[in-house]
Amino acid sequence: MFNALARREAVDELRKSLAEHETLREQVEQASVRLFEQRQRAVAEVVEPVEDYVNRLARSPKEFDRSVREYRIEVGRFKSTVRRIENEARRSEAVGGGAGVAGATAGVGLAAFGPTVAMAVATTFGTASTGTAISALSGAAAANAALAWLGGGALAAGGGGMAAGNALLALAGPVGWTVGGLAVAGSGIYLHYRNGELARRATQERLEVEGEIRSLRTANREVTGFATSTRTHIDGTLAVLRWLGDNAPNDYQQFDTGQKERLAVLVNHIRSLGELLRKEVAL
Repeated sequence: MFNALARREAVDELRKSLAEHETLREQVEQASVRLFEQRQRAVAEVVEPVEDYVNRLARSPKEFDRSVREYRIEVGRFKSTVRRIENEARRSEAVGGGAGVAGATAGVGLAAFGPTVAMAVATTFGTASTGTAISALSGAAAANAALAWLGGGALAAGGGGMAAGNALLALAGPVGWTVGGLAVAGSGIYLHYRNGELARRATQERLEVEGEIRSLRTANREVTGFATSTRTHIDGTLAVLRWLGDNAPNDYQQFDTGQKERLAVLVNHIRSLGELLRKEVAL
């Protein structure tokens, strides 16, 4: 009666979509942290042993030397991005702590999600909803752009998605009914209209949220894949370096076929790691 069933079903479906979005958002955050940790490993654990091996190996092939140089460039770029985000995040937090409510909002995203998650998403995702590359944004802005998308989707800035969906759920409750005015709230015509309008809006917002859910699923697959590949190539690099150190001479001209093949595998691992350090997931 009075479209009550339609309203209830539409609101229930919206609530389910919002819950699924929250679950997926947490999964993407966790996957981003795992990727960030593997990238930190790639920087901390790979560069030094690779360069040590380059210095020990006489008459190494140009291809190997070039791959190491290119990898060093990617490591430097990643470290520079991390430093910039860390420094500007600290400045934002300092401003927030001493400038009252207005200043405090500058670092709210970082504070709410924690520095590790903020850093992970800022270095994982490529383009904000505005079309600006997140890696090109200033530190705290980079983190907050990605966190804003994870929390409400690219549509949130335009009034759709998670923010609108949660606001609509509040309106659909008992408190929301007072918005229309107590004088007409009990009339059948008002109830019919109100329920129908809420059902329509809930359905519209659910479709917006479901679009964000699809994007989050895609992002989760990509980020998880990058983390797995990064770990594989780190472990492969270190394993090949150990094998060459134990089984190959220090002069490439003395390598046999099997040893040259192992060095070629090492080159592939290093190149792949360099590519993975700069890969980003488009929002």
